[in-house]
Amino acid sequence: MKTLIIGLLIPFIGTSAGAACVFFLKKDLKRGVQRALTGFAAGVMVAASIWSLIVPAIEQSSAMGQLAFLPAFLGFWAGILFLLLLDHVIPHLHRSIDQAEGPKSHLTRTAMMVLAVTLHNIPEGMAVGVVYAGLLSGSGNITEGGALALALGIAIQNFPEGAIISMPLYAEGKSKPKSFWLGLLSGAVEPVFGALTVIIAALVVPAMPYLLSFAAGAMLYVVVEELIPEMSAGEHSNIGVVSFAIGFSLMMALDVALG
Repeated sequence: MKTLIIGLLIPFIGTSAGAACVFFLKKDLKRGVQRALTGFAAGVMVAASIWSLIVPAIEQSSAMGQLAFLPAFLGFWAGILFLLLLDHVIPHLHRSIDQAEGPKSHLTRTAMMVLAVTLHNIPEGMAVGVVYAGLLSGSGNITEGGALALALGIAIQNFPEGAIISMPLYAEGKSKPKSFWLGLLSGAVEPVFGALTVIIAALVVPAMPYLLSFAAGAMLYVVVEELIPEMSAGEHSNIGVVSFAIGFSLMMALDVALG
């Protein structure tokens, strides 16, 4: 149980540490820095989706022979459609655009920016939750090191995300404490959804391959729909591409080294 609690909290600690940058940095992050951090986060999430989620999902279905891909295929599409649904029913605003997405609402710009980050933190929490559920149930080839690698990888990419949400809020006139707490709030959904996923996965252990790939699909939706456009917008998009490669290779190395 202690291992589970620590695993669920590690990504949240990453977001909290990033949000705390508002107390130490005097100015908003430059556009190039934001693009680099976004690319890094995208690379980590893509690598985590492949090595920590989709590959174990397929391995756990190996008894199905040539159809071993099917649970991963179905779970992946379920995750994509789930995030597509959330994207349409929750009003939110991405940092790189001025037009809000989702249904019309009277929410403030700040609230919708926090909702946007919260929205893509949901699949990250689910990913950590389902991997730790697999570890606790002993199903598949999930090791404690592999689960820790995923939690650490997401925590590393959560650090810049916390800073990217709190620093612009401070630049827009919010106080440092309020900017910090709003950044913190955006990451609070991760341990909550992680815990819920652990409970569901523990009750339905045979569904583990579907849940693993579901989390992968949800994370990749966020990468393609939000992070890649943000890291590629404007001039010098190569900064985002190089940062993507760094994040991808780091997460790949963590998963192999610890798994």
